[in-house]
Amino acid sequence: MASYDVIIIGAGPGGYVCAIRCAQLGLKTAVVEGRETLGGTCLNVGCIPSKALLHASHMLHEAEHNFAAMGLKGAAPKVDWTQMLAYKTDTIGQNTKGIEFLFKKNKIDWLKGWGSIPAAGQVKVGDEVHTAKHIIIASGSEPSSLPGVEVDEKVIVTSTGALDLPKVPKTMVVIGAGVIGLELGSVYARLGAKVTVIEYLDAVTPGMDGEVQKTFQRILKKQGLDFVMGAAVQKAEAQKTKAKVTYKLRKNDSEHSVEADVVLVATGRRPYTTGLGLDALGVQMTKRGQIAVDAHWQTNVTGIHAIGDCIEGPMLAHKAEDEGMAVAEVIAGRHGHVNYGVIPGVIYTHPEVANVGKTEEQLKEEGRAYKVGKFSFMGNGRAKANFAGDGFVKILADKATDRILGAHIIGPAAGDLIHEICVAMEFGASAEDLALTCHAHPTYSEAVREAALACGDGPIHS
Repeated sequence: MASYDVIIIGAGPGGYVCAIRCAQLGLKTAVVEGRETLGGTCLNVGCIPSKALLHASHMLHEAEHNFAAMGLKGAAPKVDWTQMLAYKTDTIGQNTKGIEFLFKKNKIDWLKGWGSIPAAGQVKVGDEVHTAKHIIIASGSEPSSLPGVEVDEKVIVTSTGALDLPKVPKTMVVIGAGVIGLELGSVYARLGAKVTVIEYLDAVTPGMDGEVQKTFQRILKKQGLDFVMGAAVQKAEAQKTKAKVTYKLRKNDSEHSVEADVVLVATGRRPYTTGLGLDALGVQMTKRGQIAVDAHWQTNVTGIHAIGDCIEGPMLAHKAEDEGMAVAEVIAGRHGHVNYGVIPGVIYTHPEVANVGKTEEQLKEEGRAYKVGKFSFMGNGRAKANFAGDGFVKILADKATDRILGAHIIGPAAGDLIHEICVAMEFGASAEDLALTCHAHPTYSEAVREAALACGDGPIHS
């Protein structure tokens, strides 16, 4: 038995970042993790491996579609799927080993195994019971499925199976037009698969800006993805060599079916709290199965905290990281804070899609007077030179004060460009503040400045 100031259950982005911050603040810290490697879903079977495949498949797309126009002649590369998977695995390894190094550097103990909480102040791992003044649950989430859809991770797969298919399928059905479905669907479409996306709602990426949704779907269609919208999946069943998906169209209740080599179930994720013993402890849960916490990430049981995907809020690695650092500050007697109004979201397709703050739809619902500044990447010199003119930057600002309320970008490097606006919003900046800031030429960032100018007298290059 060992005694700690803090024991964290889960070594995903929330857990490992929290552990490092706790250690930096002088707290004796341990992390419980049952996987063979650190980093959780994100590093092992999520964000990092999917970005590796997105990058590789985008390079192939560029070779097939744009190299010749730039004077780069010759046959496009052939796909060596085994090598592509090896590249993905190597990328994962470099990242997970990096976290191991950080644990050693910060003197954080890794308690290997699956943890449970037999009582407040105690964490059981295997046969050992360790004590801690504070326990932080950072157990993450797992893919959720639909009734009638039996996942086998071979033919009917979640994102985990989709990252490790034995070969590139000729046909793929993606159930769900959210972030995961569109990212992985676009990977396999670029690699030559015929991809059909089936979505229950009438727009892709639910909750995003309506104009972005329409533009995004149109671009993905142009890239070869087919969409069946407003469709409720009834069942997906594995047959001898393929899978069959049956769905009903909501507009007329008509039933249809489609066959594919692989079906990717991308219908969201749910908190993973199995085996922790929360029921017996009396830890309060929300109706959606999340752990209920107060403003300091404290549960109703003193000394037990929770962060990340297992509590309310967007299931994003960086949101978990922010909460991890903040709860470490609180435990150390400092002030921990997360600004939930300035958490960006990014989809790593090509073009990328990024957003922060309010959408137009939300502002209309709130009855708030706002103005829109918009600029198309077609007016950006760098984007045109790089065959990346699709999309736009849209900034939403308060009509009276000019304070930035939200931003929505679809276009090249959107996931990087959004952070300029995040910083501006964090400091309560106006659109004019952005518009008056010099931006280097030629860069994609100029499109952000032009959108800010469009909130005033108008952009220069449009």
